[in-house]
Parts: sequence; structure tokens; C-alpha cells
Amino acid sequence: MHFRSVETAGEYVARLETGADWRTEIEALAAAVDADAAWFTALGAVQDAELWFYDQDEGSYDPITFDEELEVASCVGNVSLLDGERFAHTHAVLSRPDGEAVAGHLNAGTVFAGEVYMRAFETPLERAHDETTDLDLWPL
Repeated sequence: MHFRSVETAGEYVARLETGADWRTEIEALAAAVDADAAWFTALGAVQDAELWFYDQDEGSYDPITFDEELEVASCVGNVSLLDGERFAHTHAVLSRPDGEAVAGHLNAGTVFAGEVYMRAFETPLERAHDETTDLDLWPL
């Protein structure tokens, strides 16, 4: 395990804009509060979504698209720099009207309604390629 301490820079709540992209809105919030590193949780609903599932053997993401209304039952993630840009690493559990859930890395989703809590850090975090997993991870 690798770790380091971080200092909190501020805590924010936001409402996501209907019709906007879910992840882009979170990245815009981070930019608005000048956070290069943060942790967030969110909930709400999307009109459609694209989830990614990481194939550990192939070392690639497989997208699955949902062209339907879904509740965002849970959304958690972090913001850090990736190639010099703010990137919201976002995971979500989405539910259908019958309660069936789908989950994964939320790459995109059209916001119907969304509320976010974000805790920004003073300590910047920048992702770097990890040879073991073939992912861009925090180099702690």
C-alpha cells in the first residue's frame, strides 16, 4: 500500500445542469473551485449513460451504453490531473425502474438531475502510468 496525507482546501455542494454531461460537470466544478485533487459523491438521474468495464487480461476498457433513463443510486470518485488536465475518475451504480442495477466506471451520462458533494485538497495529485496494472494511477 502506498499513501500520503492531504490537506483539505474546501468543501462544496453543487447541482449539475440538466442536459449536460455528468462527468464533465464534475470536472467543471473542480475547475471552478481550482481543485487539482478532490474526492466526491453524487446522486441523481441520467437520461442515458456509458459505463466502462476494465478487462484486466486485455488491459482495455469495454464500453456498454444505456439509452434509457436511469437513477444514479450511488456515484463516487476523485479528481486528479491526467496529462495536465483535470480528470474525474467516476464510478456509479445506476438503477432501472424495476430496481435492476448496473455499475461500473461512468464515462458519460446526460444529466437529468444531479447533486454533488466535493471535498477539494490542497495537495495536487497527478496520475501516472502503472506498469503492473496498465492503468493511470496516483503515484504515491
